[in-house]
Amino acid sequence: MDTEKLKIYDALIAKCDRFERKGKTMPYTSANGYMFSLFNKANEIGIRFSKETQKKYIAELGTTIYKSYGAMMKGYILIPESMWADEETLLKLLNESFDYVMSLPPK
Repeated sequence: MDTEKLKIYDALIAKCDRFERKGKTMPYTSANGYMFSLFNKANEIGIRFSKETQKKYIAELGTTIYKSYGAMMKGYILIPESMWADEETLLKLLNESFDYVMSLPPK
């Protein structure tokens, strides 16, 4: 795991006071019983949305479905590394994802 890239993910999560980073070997965020962001062993960030929102962001951001450990992650989009410096947009996406999982029935 690239510690410099992980620091970017951690710094982003640290700016969000509604949730915190979890996981030692697989960093992630979760709320209401659902994971909604993930930093995988390929040093990629994925953020979860509803199916409709996922399709919208895949088109808008020119990205794809997020994969982790070889599995397609349902509802997640891959955050292109070119966007990692755009903290304002990433914070917006993370908070939108948090709101989405909070709207789901609790697990």
